[in-house]
Amino acid sequence: MPSSTDRPTDRYGSDVLATDWRKPARGRATEHAAELGLVVEEVTTQWCGEIVAIDRDLRTLTLEDRRAKRRTFPMGPGFLLEGAPVVLTPPVQVATPAKPTRTASGSVAVHGVKARVARQSRIFVEGRHDAELVEKVWGDDLRIEGVVVEFLGGVDDLADHLLDFKPGPDRRVGVLVDHLVPGSKESRIAQGIMRSQVGKHVLIVGHPFIDIWQAVKPSRLGFSRWPDVPRSIDWKKGTCQQLGWPHRDQADIARAWKHVLGAVRGFQDLDPSLLGRVEELIDFVTAP
Repeated sequence: MPSSTDRPTDRYGSDVLATDWRKPARGRATEHAAELGLVVEEVTTQWCGEIVAIDRDLRTLTLEDRRAKRRTFPMGPGFLLEGAPVVLTPPVQVATPAKPTRTASGSVAVHGVKARVARQSRIFVEGRHDAELVEKVWGDDLRIEGVVVEFLGGVDDLADHLLDFKPGPDRRVGVLVDHLVPGSKESRIAQGIMRSQVGKHVLIVGHPFIDIWQAVKPSRLGFSRWPDVPRSIDWKKGTCQQLGWPHRDQADIARAWKHVLGAVRGFQDLDPSLLGRVEELIDFVTAP
């Protein structure tokens, strides 16, 4: 009896039905999204080129060969990509990000509405950093309401500003002041203005912070509380020094503020004592 090693050679080869005899020599085609810049070959014409245009509606694509000649083909089977057969499909569309439903201040976002023509009423904000923070969080709301925010260099200049502006029933003024606490210089100035003839057309509110930086929750910046700075030291410079931030000159302070402002995503990153005051001002100057 012959051993297995003595079996005669199969002169007709192996059973063709035992394998995928219908499989093309280059392999089966796979789907591939047509993309601009992709280099493919159309098998029937052997036209090889880069995809330079795609028409999703007509389901066609245009190939440009190395001589800068172009030819359009129907999208689908019949292409080679790096020698392998592919079925070119329309490119995947990237979904458009959903428009936000809320503004940075937490208000319902209104899309497709033009900014209202500016009201005569105004909001004065003491300090450039204060104005930038108000714009970042409440800017969308203010544009919809047509409220202009004006930069006020300091509360000492408020009386002169009001004298020039001439507040009245249709020209109300809201003022946001730093460090408006009982007994402070700021509170004395505010009380004097409120008792004046224009007082009923002016609303002065403030926050308890020495500087508007403190209205930003320190946790957004990676520390638990804002530093205590001696009154004899400039607050911004002393704060940067204690936090280990550069503080040599005004450029360093400006960069520090950009870092603080950049950490603010919206109302949730601000102290509630500021939120309520700004909302109060907006209501005052937009009231009918």
